[in-house]
Amino acid sequence: MCGRFVSAAPPDELARYFQAEQPEQDLEANYNVAPTAEVYAVRAAEGHRKIATLRWGLVPFWAKEAKVGAKMINARAESLMTKPAFRNAVRRHRCLVPADGFYEWAKVAGHKAKQPYFIYRPDGEPLVFAGLWERWRGPGPDGAEQELETCAIVTCGANATMSAVHDRMPVLLAPSDWDHWLDPSAGDDPAGLDGLGRLLVPAPDSLLALRPVTTAVNRVANNGPELLEPEPQPLVPR
Repeated sequence: MCGRFVSAAPPDELARYFQAEQPEQDLEANYNVAPTAEVYAVRAAEGHRKIATLRWGLVPFWAKEAKVGAKMINARAESLMTKPAFRNAVRRHRCLVPADGFYEWAKVAGHKAKQPYFIYRPDGEPLVFAGLWERWRGPGPDGAEQELETCAIVTCGANATMSAVHDRMPVLLAPSDWDHWLDPSAGDDPAGLDGLGRLLVPAPDSLLALRPVTTAVNRVANNGPELLEPEPQPLVPR
């Protein structure tokens, strides 16, 4: 799964990396992205790529209330095509969610506390999560109609590197897969959906590295580059 991640790269840097149009709204660097936060996502837009800002936690277009999105931050690759919350999005609304890395917590024998880890690419390249997005219209807190654009991160089984701390991980897409994932027509028929499904596999074992970090990341209020510093005395994971 993916419940927290880091999004610190500036939008102009992301625009160059993805060869995409910059977002209309700039977000501050966020070293502890939590559900319902605004995040960057790359979408297809009339033959080119555009970076949008979406709320993390997908709200299906048919949902009666927006609050359901807080529970839909991840979408399991194994059930995307059949689960009502995601099957429209996987056919019509796919996106890329960039991240500097993400956090996961490992169980530790003999301890109630879990050891948090920061997972990243040692070559310094961004991680690119396979994402889904939806547009929702409905009543806002004041009763007036509002429109929300929200997203979820697709997850799959863990590779050997990740399995040391968790049995799930985000689907990471290589640059050679971006156009296919974003192609609006790729979900039009069963063959196209099968092709998309073949992208939803664990990343190569050598792509990621893990380092233990302090439990300061457990509190969403803590947000700064110091969260990425190694924990000098980590607990030993089970």
